[in-house]
This record gives sequence, C-alpha cells and structure tokens, in this order.
Amino acid sequence: MNLFEQARKERLESDAPLAARMRPRVLDDFVGQEAIVGPGRLLRRAIQADQLSSLIFYGPPGTGKTTLAQVIANTTAAHFIALNAVLAGVKDIRAAIDEAQERMALHSQRTILFVDEVHRFNKAQQDALLPWVENGTVIFVGATTENPFFEVNKALVSRSRIFQLKPLNEDHLRQIARHALADPERGYGKRNVTIDEDALDHLVGVANGDARALLNALELAAETTPPTGSPPAIRITMAIAEESIQRRAVLYDKEGDYHFDTISAYIKSLRGSDPDAALYWLAKMIYAGEDPRFIFRRMIIFAGEDVGMADPQAIQVVTACAAAFDRIGLPEGHFPLAHATLYLATAEKSNTTMAFFDALEAIRKEPEGDVPNHLRDANRDKEGFGHGEGYLYPHAYREHWVAQQYLPDSMQGKLFYQPSDRGDEARVQRAVTRRREAQLAAMVDASGAPPEILTFSPQDSARDRWLQRTISGGGAELAALREKLLATGPLHRHSVLLDVNATSGLLTWEAVRRLPEGGVYALTPTAADGQALREQAAFLPAVERPTIWEGEIVDLPRLLVGEPNLRFDAIVGRNALLHSPDKAAALGQLKALLTTDGWLALAERIPRHTQRIYALVDTSSLGDDLAARYRAAEEAIYGDGADELVNWDEKSLQVAVADLWGAEGSVQTVEGVMELQVTPVLLGRWFGKSAEGPSAGRRPAYAQRLAESLSQAEVGAVEALVRIQLLHQRVQWSSRTALITGKTA
Repeated sequence: MNLFEQARKERLESDAPLAARMRPRVLDDFVGQEAIVGPGRLLRRAIQADQLSSLIFYGPPGTGKTTLAQVIANTTAAHFIALNAVLAGVKDIRAAIDEAQERMALHSQRTILFVDEVHRFNKAQQDALLPWVENGTVIFVGATTENPFFEVNKALVSRSRIFQLKPLNEDHLRQIARHALADPERGYGKRNVTIDEDALDHLVGVANGDARALLNALELAAETTPPTGSPPAIRITMAIAEESIQRRAVLYDKEGDYHFDTISAYIKSLRGSDPDAALYWLAKMIYAGEDPRFIFRRMIIFAGEDVGMADPQAIQVVTACAAAFDRIGLPEGHFPLAHATLYLATAEKSNTTMAFFDALEAIRKEPEGDVPNHLRDANRDKEGFGHGEGYLYPHAYREHWVAQQYLPDSMQGKLFYQPSDRGDEARVQRAVTRRREAQLAAMVDASGAPPEILTFSPQDSARDRWLQRTISGGGAELAALREKLLATGPLHRHSVLLDVNATSGLLTWEAVRRLPEGGVYALTPTAADGQALREQAAFLPAVERPTIWEGEIVDLPRLLVGEPNLRFDAIVGRNALLHSPDKAAALGQLKALLTTDGWLALAERIPRHTQRIYALVDTSSLGDDLAARYRAAEEAIYGDGADELVNWDEKSLQVAVADLWGAEGSVQTVEGVMELQVTPVLLGRWFGKSAEGPSAGRRPAYAQRLAESLSQAEVGAVEALVRIQLLHQRVQWSSRTALITGKTA
C-alpha cells in the first residue's frame, strides 16, 4: 500500500459513521452475545485457537454479525476476504477462490471468505461457492438477517455451524454508548461529550437491541449540539435525545422473518384466545407499517379455519370490519381492526372446516367413485338410463330429512366432518350424530400414519456413535442419576458446564453431546483420571473437546487463573464433596463460579447411611455378647466425629444450602438398593491387613476399624462368619444419596 492509499484509508476511517468507527477489533472488546462468544464457549475457543470451520451468523441488524467477522479477521492467521452479496457476483466469487488457491499453494495459508447478507446470493451464486467450501479451499463465514434454513442453500447450511445472535440488552447498549463517549481515538473522548442518564435511557430504550441504531442516534445528537460553557462541552439532554431518535426501531421486515414471525405470533394468540397478546402483536404490525388489508385477509382466513362452525357469525363480523376499514381508512380504521381482533380472540374455536382437506386427500388416494344412480341428473337421462331413479326428496319427509346414500359406493362409511362441542357447533354435533346413527351401517377408522419427522441438517454420525458408546457404560442406576442431574435446570446448546469430580466421565460426555456450541470443563481428582478422559477426548475435534483439569474444589481458583472471567451456567457432579473437609465452604466456592442465572446439581452418596455388613449376616453363632459388641464396633465407624468422610449427613448439608441459597436451594435424599456380588477381592478389601495403612495416606480397612473395639481373635471370628455366609453370594446393598440443587436466579 503506497502513501496515497494509506492516507485515503485513514481519511475514510476518520469520516466513517460512529457505528463503523466503534466496531470492536478484538474479541475482548466485543459486547454482548455471551451465549456464543462468552468465556468457555465453543466459538470463542475456536477463534482463539484459530481453528474455525464454516460458520453462518444469523440475527437482526445491529447485533454484531459483521463485527464478529471483523474480529475473526483481526485474530486469525488465515487470509481474510470479505464480499457483500448485494454487490458481488459469480465473477467475484471465482476471483476470491483463485486467490485462496494461490495462497494455499505458495504460502500454505488458509483463506476465510466472509459473505455479508449471504441470503441475497441467488442459487447460482451459492452453488458457485459450495464446491470450494466442501473441499476446504475456503472457510466460509456468512452473515444474514434472514433464517438461513429458508434463505440459504441447504447444502451450504449443512456444511456450516449456525450461530443465532440475539438483540442486545439494555446493559450492553449502555456499555457501548459510554465507551463511544469515552474513546479518544474513535469516539468522542476528546470532545467532552456528556449525556444525561434519562437521555441515555431513552436512546437505549428506542434502539430496541440495535447497537447501530443507538450509535447513529448518539452521533446525530453529538454532531448537531453546539458546545457551551468553558471549557466547551456538549451535553446531550432528554430533549436532544428525543429529537435524535423519535421512533422506536421496531424489528420488522415486511419481506423477511420478522414479518412472518410476527403475523404467526398474532394468529397463534388469536387461536389461543388471548386478546391481550393479540392486540400487542396487532399494534406491533401496525406500528411497523404493515398493510392492514394483509392483516384483515389473515383474519378472514382465521375466521373460517379456526373459529368456523363454533361461531358462524365470525366471518361476517371480520368481513364487515374489513369493509368498514376500506370506507374510513386510517387512523379511524384502527377501531374495526381492534374490533375484529377482539371478536376472534374471544370467540369459541373449532377447526372442523379442515375436514375439506381430508376429503381432498381422499380424492387423491381413493379410486374415483361414480355418482350413485339416484343422485344423478334426472333432467337429461332419466328415460334412457334411469338417472335419478330412487331419489328420496327430503322435504317430503318429517323433519325434512331421510336416510339415503349420498357418498359413492366405494366411500360408504367414510367420515370427514367431526363436529366439535364448542359454541354453536355443539347443536350441530347433536343433529349430525343422530342422523349418522340412522344412516351409517358401519364406522370406518380413518386415522392415518404419523407425519414424517424431518431434520434440518445432518449430524456427524461417527461422533454421535462414539459419544453414545462412551456414556453408556454407567449402568441403569447411574444413567438415571445422570439424567436427573442434567435436567435440574436449563441447558442450551451454548451453555458452559463444569463437571466436578469427573472420575469416569459419566456426566462429562453427556454434557459434550448436549452442548455442541458451549463448553464443558471437567475437574478430575487425580492425574490418572484426567489422562483417561483426555485419551477418550482424542476422538473429538480439538475445539469440541472438554477442558480437563486435575485437582479438588479448593484448587479451582488456581486453575481459573488463565480465564478469570469464566463463569458456568451449570455445575454438576457426583460425590464431589466427599473428601472436602469443609463442605459448606466447598459449596460456597462453587456458587461463586455460577453465572447470574446459573444452577448447581450434585449427587452425594452419604457414607454415614451406607449398608451395614453386620445386617447382611446371621450373627447368632457369635453369641449375644460378641454379636452386640460387633454391631456397636461397626456403628462406631460411622459415628466418628473426626472423620470427614462420615461426620456429615443430609441435615448438615441442608443447613449449608439454606445459608447459601435460601429458598432457591434444596437437599433431597434418595434411598437406593443395588445388587452386589461378594467376591474374594471385595472380602480382601474389607479384611485386608496390608502394610499400606493410614500412614501411607490410605484409609484403614474395615477389619482395622473393628480392631479398635474388638480383639484380634474376635475380628477373626467375624471375618470367618462373613466369608462363610457371603462369599460368592449376591446381596442387596442399600445406600442413601443427597441430591443438592441451587439456583442463583
């Protein structure tokens, strides 16, 4: 780039609108969309690791789609090419592909091709791009305000990971506005611009989640307000803010998703008999400039489809309101619009007119049925063919009705119309049913097959099979526990989850499957456990692997040093508190790591309530005295107040949870019974006398604890009894588990 081009670029940047100048350049400056680029999320990790696959950003204007693409451009080592689908054609796509191939051949450098407004590419343009995305020549990044599942080539969608961006909330917009006022290089930091709080609240409110609309209004206010005072300062008051942005930026596009989504919400509110919601969506459409005739057309359809025979007057009321609107226009036409809306919302509902489509389907599927002879036109062929012979004239009979055949022979017994018991149709139902009883000799079940279930994009079947195989080994009891823990609170595809005490990966791998755009962190107590999980994770792409830490709960602050802002939407675990000396403090540490609406779910086996071995055997052969002392010796193991493994139970947990979470926390106990095979190995663990005792960092064996109250000979007698009665036997082993839940919301 020569000096003239550099000067021109700098001049363009300085003259650019405030919204363009304030675009974040690095990921840490990006505001909002924490669900997809917050700490620990998949997209953030992929950008930081420069391991992007093809992406499509979908969302309303001003939410950061193009900004995210520019952040990627500033972060990645790949070459970045940007196209705008409004201006680019097939020729531009081919030029970009040629450049990408040249860079890969000469410099082994990948190319990211960003296409803004990708939904504006026609089919030929999207098809021209597809092969190069498929063979990896370019990494495709698209941005669109339209639903990509409808507006983008399905083959392109299937090869891309789609991220939906949401409108920014008010806190995000305030942060963006204050940053623009304070930034000395790209904003107004050098011009001493201030804004009153009520003025900022007004701008934020009417921007309606659109950062571009907010910055445009802020720029207009700052540029048109003369400085006053000494030193000169620009103060944006409420009056100035109202002038700079006088109308709420309603998210509505007459040809796009917002148009269809809003009319869908309106119709569903009418169908659900909610007049308040129906009026709200009606007001939103009118405020955004929707054609009232379009709304009336949908209401007339609704009157026939959803109100129908339950209130035959509905279609007359709506058509009369539509005619009144045509006569008087706006603004007075708002009254017939509201009138028709309220009538439909409060009317009885019946969709029995849908029976017509059942009849159409029957015509398509059933063999064509001849008109029965007695129903044919008698005016032309009565003499020659006997058409009309045998027809019974209903008005000649009492009640002006007589039972006779009206359907073709092949369709006899077929029912299309099933009257509801709503409104006026309840009367019709009684009459139709009575007549059918007299007319139909048999009823035919017309139920069809269930509708086909469609999916929008293919899944990685190899990855899914691997995950299913990995998580399936926990047994029925553990699988049920896993489902219970993960169902405690909301889990979205972009959530970030921490699995504490992730020894077997039971919860970790299920979380990986459920959170494809989020992040999973696993805390393992030993290096061996961590290594085992890493070996299993090697089957996954690098950015999709869980982050595996080694340590206890008390080590989490040290482990989070590299990601100090990381917070978790969910923390789950099994027996995570078992070896924590201060379980209340450990729970407090975990709560501090939750997001503002995060939740925690832990399953803690309570050793104090575990199965007693003496209860599994008949101790009568020991004599009353030894049997009593044996039971007391075993109970003493679980009553040791100095032993952190047994000096707690559900009551102490309830106190700790109540102190931390109040009404938002709970501790429930679940009694469990499992079938246990008593093997020589298990008996060896109970009665082993290995030299590796407590001094080696291991807990004493069962026999060693009994020896604190019994003589060696008495312990031997107990061991012999247990071996004789239990070895190679299946026993019912009872336990109690505490389910701890807490929510920060």
